[in-house]
Amino acid sequence: MAIAAITVAELRVGALLAVGKVAEARAAFIEDVLNTIPVVPYDALVAEAHARLLVHVRRQGSRRGAHDLLIAATACATGRAVVSADARAFVDLPGLEVHSHR
Repeated sequence: MAIAAITVAELRVGALLAVGKVAEARAAFIEDVLNTIPVVPYDALVAEAHARLLVHVRRQGSRRGAHDLLIAATACATGRAVVSADARAFVDLPGLEVHSHR
């Protein structure tokens, strides 16, 4: 199990937008996550997978979220599956295994 580097940004945005005790709780959660789960950096292997996925969706004419493609590329490059509540964001991406926790 690991998280993509972009996921750290997504988590941080949620914490930075929150106020009061919610912000504190989110920040503590993020620290727990980062102390427990490895973060996979955006490196040359992920960049190669990212390029292939970008070409695929452009040729299909489909729109995908930029962060979703980065997460998918990270999973493809490292031989991992994506686990997401929004599995639709990852449908039909070549070489990607997706699991939904819903």
